[in-house]
Amino acid sequence: MTKFIVTAITLFCLVQTVFAQSKLDSLLPVRGFCIAAPQPKQLDTFIKFIDEELAPRQVNTLILRVDFNYQFDSHPELSDSIALSKREVKKLVKVCQKNNIRLIPQINLLGHQSWASTTHNLLRVYPDFDETPHVKMPDKYVWPNADGLYCKSYCPLHPGVHKVVFELVDEICDVFEADAFHAGMDEVFFIGDDKCPRCSGRDKAELFAGEVTEIRNHLAKTNRKLWMWGDRLIDGKTTGIGMWEGSFNNTYRAIDLIPKDVMICDWHYERPDLTAVYFATKGLSVITCPWRKPDFAVTQTQDMVKFRKSVTPLMKERFQGMMQTVWSGAGPFLDEFYGVKVNTDAGDNTQANCFKALYNEIKRLNEAQ
Repeated sequence: MTKFIVTAITLFCLVQTVFAQSKLDSLLPVRGFCIAAPQPKQLDTFIKFIDEELAPRQVNTLILRVDFNYQFDSHPELSDSIALSKREVKKLVKVCQKNNIRLIPQINLLGHQSWASTTHNLLRVYPDFDETPHVKMPDKYVWPNADGLYCKSYCPLHPGVHKVVFELVDEICDVFEADAFHAGMDEVFFIGDDKCPRCSGRDKAELFAGEVTEIRNHLAKTNRKLWMWGDRLIDGKTTGIGMWEGSFNNTYRAIDLIPKDVMICDWHYERPDLTAVYFATKGLSVITCPWRKPDFAVTQTQDMVKFRKSVTPLMKERFQGMMQTVWSGAGPFLDEFYGVKVNTDAGDNTQANCFKALYNEIKRLNEAQ
């Protein structure tokens, strides 16, 4: 009899857990967190963070911006000098699988091949891939500048670039046991340059859409999905959103040219703009992504839930959820989150506070259902 009671209680608890999870998934299918992959020395603290902070908040998607922070077998010349090993990545895979968190790696493709005065590994090792080799990296970076240099891009039409980057993509997806890949592709200012022997005179929207499609089609060969940032698909001039969260170089027209199964990560950090509706009406699935303003994160979460409740069943499935973004390294974020180092000048507007506010609001809205 006692054994029967214990079994019944266990079954009841299991049913309750499944019901609660189903309820939350109905509210927001994707509950994400995006951050740079930790350095090896930060790995144990980050795993603790996944176990003790992400999992209890029922985060179900973790995007790690890996870039060259991995000891690649396919292209060891592109790995950072200090980088995660396969064994260390498998620790991340294990803790995510234990907590039912979908793990998605990111390598910045097309844009963000440099930062400030530093050329990143791909163009440093393979300078022929550079879309704008005539633009030289300054000793001291300032914006604005005469060259319009924000970040370098690789040339999407270079005959050798995809062999290299796709070998990186395949390897990182395999080691992370991932069914999706995040290609970045935000803030692309250099594309279709007039001095590029391959891209000159070509339509920038078609170039951008072509690269999105090329990446998507490559991933589809192994049944993986493409995720990307959405800013280059927004008309920054007509909307007034501007050149950072939208496009001033006409790539926005690519929204009508790319495959509809691409997941759009729609980021807005200075205003809670309602562009998720735009992406959904174009047939694309979309996730809204805050950064460091807790009040905006709350508003954006409420908007996303409202969208899902107020549209047709077909449209509802395109409004996929929310994702906190972190744009420091994992180490500084963890220091901030655990109170080791706090920027008192920022007040409440910090990444850690935004993360807490976002998931507190998700919890409140779920309980109110």
